[in-house]
Amino acid sequence: MTARLLFLVPLAAFVAMLVYFSMGLQRDPSVIPTVLIDKPVPDFALDPIDGYAEGLSSEDLKGEVTLVNIFGSWCVACLIEHPLLMEIAAAGEVPIMGLNWKDPPGKGTAWLQRHGDPYTRIGNDFEGRVAIDFGVTGAPETFIIDREGRIRYKQIGPITEQIWEEDMAPVVRRLRDEG
Repeated sequence: MTARLLFLVPLAAFVAMLVYFSMGLQRDPSVIPTVLIDKPVPDFALDPIDGYAEGLSSEDLKGEVTLVNIFGSWCVACLIEHPLLMEIAAAGEVPIMGLNWKDPPGKGTAWLQRHGDPYTRIGNDFEGRVAIDFGVTGAPETFIIDREGRIRYKQIGPITEQIWEEDMAPVVRRLRDEG
């Protein structure tokens, strides 16, 4: 009887591991959860980048639905999504606020002059402190902020036409229509 029980122990362990790993395979590895969803944006006030009159603060993210886009002139993926940000800004559906992350003085301004400026306001986060408070893991990242200044959506990586149309634009429209 004891020999039979000893045989069942490794079998039970194998079945438990099989169930555990199969559950993990059902999760989307590109989805990185954030604890900030439905929480207020972190408190911050950033100076403007060179050549711009106004910076960006947490108070600027209240009163209307906005996008906050983390970008840098050094970010190759930011260049990929930039034409779509220009289209979104031109359509006037939602204001886009920029957070210029870890760029040396003048680099963000030169990049925007070269590629176009979709931003209503831009804050200079040279040290990266505000990005850390937002839970940013890399650029680009984009957040949808509601009228009360709460984070309602986080997009990690470049926004594509499909992501905008299927995921982000419906959230923006729903939040805009709520108030």
